[in-house]
Amino acid sequence: MLRQVAEGVLVHESEFCQSNAVVVHGRAGVLLVDPGVQDHEMVCLANDLSDSGQTVAAGFSTHPHWDHLLWHPRLGTAPRHGTARCAASVREQLSDPEAKADIAAHLLGTEIAGKVPMDLLGLITALPAGTARIPWDGPQARIIEHQAHAPGHAALFVEESGVLVAGDMLSDVLVPMLDLNDTADPIEDYLAALRLLEDVAGDADVIVPGHGSVGGAGQVRARIERDRAYVLALREGRDPGDPRVGPSAKPGWEWVSDVHDGQAQRLARRSEREGTPG
Repeated sequence: MLRQVAEGVLVHESEFCQSNAVVVHGRAGVLLVDPGVQDHEMVCLANDLSDSGQTVAAGFSTHPHWDHLLWHPRLGTAPRHGTARCAASVREQLSDPEAKADIAAHLLGTEIAGKVPMDLLGLITALPAGTARIPWDGPQARIIEHQAHAPGHAALFVEESGVLVAGDMLSDVLVPMLDLNDTADPIEDYLAALRLLEDVAGDADVIVPGHGSVGGAGQVRARIERDRAYVLALREGRDPGDPRVGPSAKPGWEWVSDVHDGQAQRLARRSEREGTPG
């Protein structure tokens, strides 16, 4: 079910990893951001919109990871946008004819195996490089593009309602996950992205992460600071003391400790190769 988090902005939370689909009401339909994961959830979302007399006017994918690139026929044929770098990354991924099958195989053995609609995955259109706002007939949605987590990742700031849609950042359950494959300096990329988000934090009344709980105004800066502290601890090779890792992790999210351990190990090996401390 859709839940209102601010005037004209609603969220639909998936059963899978607390994935958040965001709906922003416009004058001739809605903007739909990262629409969901499982088939029945997207059908539910489409039904909720239909029941309220709404159609999808535009879509947006915050970044080029499979769970943010999905779509369902019931959501219609509105243009689906992404940043130029995001769209380029998606094109590269889908140039492999086995890409969708590989994702499906990766999900085997999970609770969502066979429940993710793949037919319309990744059919997004690149916005011109440097585009500052979503092109649609609705509230201004500022694009905050950066290179943390994935190529062409973008947060959206819905200025009128003070909602920051953060993509896969600023989560209360997931630690920052660095892009350790496609960037020369993943630590600095992440810190730079946090500075960009900090620029709008004073005007943000609501934070919606890609995965996790929606937060109020008092949590925006706190989440930025917690993510920054985690990334700095990674850079320095020390225990982050982060509540999302270890015995304090939210039940069901214990696997985040494995994510942390993997990142720390890869960064340590990278530093050894490059002959840098930390």
